[in-house]
Amino acid sequence: MSKLTYSEETDKKNIQKLRTLLLELPPYCKDFFRGIEPNTQSRTRIAYAYDLNVFFTFLMNSNPSAQKFGDIKDIPLEFLDNLQPIDIEEYMEYLKYRDEDGKEIFNKEQGILRKISSLRSFYNYFYRTSRIDNNPTQRILMPKLHEKPIIRLDIDEVASMIDQVESGEQLSAMQKRFHDKTKIRDVAIITLLLGTGIRVSECVGLNITDVDFINDGIRVHRKGGKESTVYFGDEVESALKEYIEQRKHILAADGSEEALFLSLQNKRVSVRSIENLVKKYARIVTPLKKITPHKLRSTYGTSLYRETGDIYLVAEVLGHNDVNTTRKHYAALEDQRKRSVRNAVKLRED
Repeated sequence: MSKLTYSEETDKKNIQKLRTLLLELPPYCKDFFRGIEPNTQSRTRIAYAYDLNVFFTFLMNSNPSAQKFGDIKDIPLEFLDNLQPIDIEEYMEYLKYRDEDGKEIFNKEQGILRKISSLRSFYNYFYRTSRIDNNPTQRILMPKLHEKPIIRLDIDEVASMIDQVESGEQLSAMQKRFHDKTKIRDVAIITLLLGTGIRVSECVGLNITDVDFINDGIRVHRKGGKESTVYFGDEVESALKEYIEQRKHILAADGSEEALFLSLQNKRVSVRSIENLVKKYARIVTPLKKITPHKLRSTYGTSLYRETGDIYLVAEVLGHNDVNTTRKHYAALEDQRKRSVRNAVKLRED
């Protein structure tokens, strides 16, 4: 039996987790998750399961007609068929603030939109398969999102961040002790993220054999299970080569033998670890900006678009399935480019 890749292993764990979450939901929810399985990632389905649990909990706590069922699992599909738009609007109001087991939970526009979108997908499935006649989620106004400025590192901040990872000068005494052990690895990770724009999950999933120094590329597993080659420049090559030379002398823990980046426990590094790594150095370089691995991805995309002016190339390199996703993120830069060529076409000779 062949060994599972990191991506396949992650999917396996997510599928097992989803099955556990489904035990708390009505039986017909299983049909919905089977129906959307071909077109969604396992991580997305888990998010849907959490969102649906919030909705059914709301019904049990706030809808007198639902309380007669006694348990979430006993709420029949027919009950959902009889809900009206006002019920969904009450749910949206509930999502703004709720108390869950003594814990206060606030949802802003984005969080409310995601949960309503999950519920809409749920209703759409049963409406499309003719198991309900009513779809109240289609008759409500979705929350309006206010566009936020995209946060990214400036050019000088990029250089400063790599310098800080290399030197560790402004770290605390305790952080410096760890820095001495992980500096070469950390430089490789940060340089790779800034120099290729790959997702943090793609970085975590890299194996040693995914690095190709002949063609200066890495093989990554994109969303939806697609494999893609992302090419890197000389600075990334140098950082990776230095780390891989060190990696040859590390005995990896069982199950992590093929992993490129290892933790101090010699296991495959986690997404959380890389997130904490980025935040640690970002606080030093630019304390007013909330920088995450995704912001490093945006930083790379911005630089690539400035250099090439090719939105389709940027979309391809970043692994966006829809170029409109890319265009939305770099609309301001696109507008700058359009303004810069305003005098390119001459109507009359000077």
